[in-house]
Amino acid sequence: MGTSSNKDGKELEALDKLIEEITVDAYGDDEQLWAFRQAFEDDVALPADGFVIGEPVSVIAVDYDGNQRRGLTANCRREDGSEYVIAVSEVVLPQASTGARYIAAYRRWLNLDPYPAETKKPSRRGRQHKVTDDLDLSKPVELVALSVMERAARCRLLGSDRIITLRASRLWEVVPGAIVTVTPRKHWRYGGHPYLSGEIQSTRIDVKALDLAPLGFAEMGMWNPKEEYWREEGGSIEEWAEPIIAHGPRPMFEMEQVLPGEDPDDPFNDPIIRSNDLKDAGERAEAKKILMQLCQADLRCLDAHSHLGNFVFDHHPQDAVRHYEVGLRIGELSLGDDFTGVLAWSLIDNRPFLRCMHGYGLCLWRLGRFDEAEQIFEKMLWLNPSDNQGVRFLIDEVKAKTAWENREVE
Repeated sequence: MGTSSNKDGKELEALDKLIEEITVDAYGDDEQLWAFRQAFEDDVALPADGFVIGEPVSVIAVDYDGNQRRGLTANCRREDGSEYVIAVSEVVLPQASTGARYIAAYRRWLNLDPYPAETKKPSRRGRQHKVTDDLDLSKPVELVALSVMERAARCRLLGSDRIITLRASRLWEVVPGAIVTVTPRKHWRYGGHPYLSGEIQSTRIDVKALDLAPLGFAEMGMWNPKEEYWREEGGSIEEWAEPIIAHGPRPMFEMEQVLPGEDPDDPFNDPIIRSNDLKDAGERAEAKKILMQLCQADLRCLDAHSHLGNFVFDHHPQDAVRHYEVGLRIGELSLGDDFTGVLAWSLIDNRPFLRCMHGYGLCLWRLGRFDEAEQIFEKMLWLNPSDNQGVRFLIDEVKAKTAWENREVE
């Protein structure tokens, strides 16, 4: 298809080649639209930060419902949390991203300029526009970290829905869900989005201050210890199991799992799986980016916190422990102080919370915080007595204050 464009011939040739690759086996507009939709699903990591008419949004999903006049649509979330649907051709993604390239190819297929004016690269450094909102630079600013990259962190002002990008040193100390206290230096707006630079004074984990909606619970019947297997024939019941058995039947629950970008029609193709596949392929930066995007879309995505912890567990337990703790504390918002039910591993949506708890306990052990680790492991056995994660094999060494390096390894 022809188009008018200010881009040079090589870029247009590259887009034409991409269009040909996407639509090679598709005939007619309908099939080609489905092919574009599949290409976005396969190759573009969502959610992703973007802009629509200068407004910062998070692009949650790309879809096609068979309406050729409407074409591809994007489900976008504003900074205030509201969502709406708009044509993909109206979305602007970061220029160097795969998503931006695919949108350019789609626009060219539509006979539109693949690079509209607001997405063209500036010929010189963009001017930083003075911000007119009321951020007070004379005192420390408290931010909630939503996602953290090497040089910047997307944040929310504590106690509000205002989104801002923080540029500061020591960002390696920050994890999604942490509260960051910053001594501000400069505040500006670029490309319609506010930025703040400054020095990080401190970070803390205080999930109750984040004003998150607790995750929901679904009651799944009763758990009865009489129906469980507790010992080998002729053996004795282990000490940890005795109070659990003595308590008797308890209600069993499944925790709500939040997973932005999940495809409900394909449970094996979700963002966590894509991240794990990238990690296994050695593309750790892209894998981590997906997890950060999940946290940015919704901090209640517990599996993103647990897998971010897994990223650094082997070599940096002092960093991993913070990722796991955020996920654990967010889940605990739903449990409350008097929760006595069972969160069985067999109920799949409980697993992200249990993974966070397990990783947190292991990090506490590695860091020599034995009493805290013991409390976590005992709580895990109470919540999931079937102990699919093998905590019962670890707790005695933790009680004995055996150093991680001296533990028994099978």
